[in-house]
Amino acid sequence: MANYYSDHPEIAFHLDHPLMKRIVELKERNYADAATYADAPIDYEDAIENYKRILDITGDVAANILEPNSESVDLEGPHLENGRMIYASKTFENIDATRKAGLHGVSMPRRYGGLNLPNVTFSMLSEVISAADAGFQNIWSLQSCIDTLYEFGSEEQRQKYIPRVCAGETMSMDLTEPDAGSDLQRVMLKATFDEKENCWRLNGVKRFITNGDSDIHLVLARSEEGTRDGRGLSMFIYDKRDGGVDVRHIEHKLGIHGSPTCELTYKNAKAELCGSTRLGLIKYVMALMNGARLGIAAQSVGVEQEAYNEGLKYAKDRAQFGQKIINFPAVYDMLSRMKAKLDAGRSLLYQTARYVDIYKALEDIQRDTKSLTPEERQELKKYTRLADAFTPLAKGMNSEYANQNAYDAISIHGGSGFIMEYKSQRLFRDARIFSIYEGTTQLQVVAASRYITNGTYLNIIREMQDNEVSADMQPLKERVAAMTEKYAEVLAEVKAEDNAEKTDFLLRRLYEMTADIIMSLLILDDASRAPELFAKSANVYVRHAEAECAAHYAFIKNFKADDLDAYRA
Repeated sequence: MANYYSDHPEIAFHLDHPLMKRIVELKERNYADAATYADAPIDYEDAIENYKRILDITGDVAANILEPNSESVDLEGPHLENGRMIYASKTFENIDATRKAGLHGVSMPRRYGGLNLPNVTFSMLSEVISAADAGFQNIWSLQSCIDTLYEFGSEEQRQKYIPRVCAGETMSMDLTEPDAGSDLQRVMLKATFDEKENCWRLNGVKRFITNGDSDIHLVLARSEEGTRDGRGLSMFIYDKRDGGVDVRHIEHKLGIHGSPTCELTYKNAKAELCGSTRLGLIKYVMALMNGARLGIAAQSVGVEQEAYNEGLKYAKDRAQFGQKIINFPAVYDMLSRMKAKLDAGRSLLYQTARYVDIYKALEDIQRDTKSLTPEERQELKKYTRLADAFTPLAKGMNSEYANQNAYDAISIHGGSGFIMEYKSQRLFRDARIFSIYEGTTQLQVVAASRYITNGTYLNIIREMQDNEVSADMQPLKERVAAMTEKYAEVLAEVKAEDNAEKTDFLLRRLYEMTADIIMSLLILDDASRAPELFAKSANVYVRHAEAECAAHYAFIKNFKADDLDAYRA
């Protein structure tokens, strides 16, 4: 019987990482919950086994319910009835299956009915579900919006809303508007305080809202009259039970058909303030978006895996010119690069998730105890910086790799890949949005830019190069060291020229060099610890990265400020 988790031992490998002991230690706080909750672990080994059991359950649900339903969901999609969004019929089955499997509220503390899982495990669950149906992963993974309410809401709000999400109620984040897409400072949905009812009222329109008719919404709205920038925005909680929000339109999209994308009208809708006024965009949305971007990275890795699976299966079965096409160099070259990108991208995803776990757990301890030791404060600072630096790499590169792998899966299928009966076309359609929503790849480059130009990434790379690798991987490590010197050289030259427009123009190439080198070092570490899983991918990925970096190096070295004229519209 298929299982989307156990069929891929590369996932479980990432639970056996040196940082996992610190993550579990912080998350479980000396395993105090074991005295109160029957499902709480008693030690580190028990915690890891618990994660594996939940992943195995998810892998079973994904392979035997979500994936078989995915084509029907794609064909039917959600529809609109009397101002309400109605899921595709099989989506209701999917939601019911994940609820019965206990796969909701996974990141929340047990005292609210959650599973208290770390982010790295949540990311693994997201990957597995996305491999089965990327559109449904959107609906399921939006439960992570509750993290923002948990971090910034009151205890009364926690008690009111978190148990509902843990029981399987759905969530959405209502941010964008017709005139405010990536530029959220332009949000104008109006929030006014109702003195008589002692509540806030929301009026306006939201657009492109994923799962927009959910049970509980986090809403970005303008609470400060007369303002027009981010300082006038606050975060609100809207409960569908209170009414006041209708679905005006459901978008007809290229892909992820099971994931409803709604236009909403707010008409005097009752809402609660989450946190403090004026911090909606500056603080709360930034936290919300970072979590969402890691979710898209996991969604992307799931599709990378499924695209590779489909390409490999077809290449093994399809015969041309008297032999299986998997024996043709052009085909096995394509498949090897797909697998290398998948393995390197997955390693980047889970390294990022581990960094997030450590700083989030320390922040949680700080909220509860009001203090950290000096060592813990330093640890918090370190991992916050690493998580902030790695998140735009993980989201940007994996979303691009998902598109590339889905494209290549169609190429391997040939003409059949263009036929709707084959899954590869759906993966291709689904993947296209990954590099657009929750911040385009171009915006991920912008988010990473300060870490590129101030040398943070270069310092991280130098530190990573101090890690030992196996003897078999040492020649590849030396090649990565040569790539790093080229990167350092062109980075220094760009900074020395001090031309803002030229720097901005070249940032995408520097970003890709950064990611290529970091992922090369990560896959070398993986291959040193588990050569049976990753040695081939390490060899292929480093060569891929080497070629990419050489091309970017040559472009940057030969690019003059005057050359910008040739690119301007």
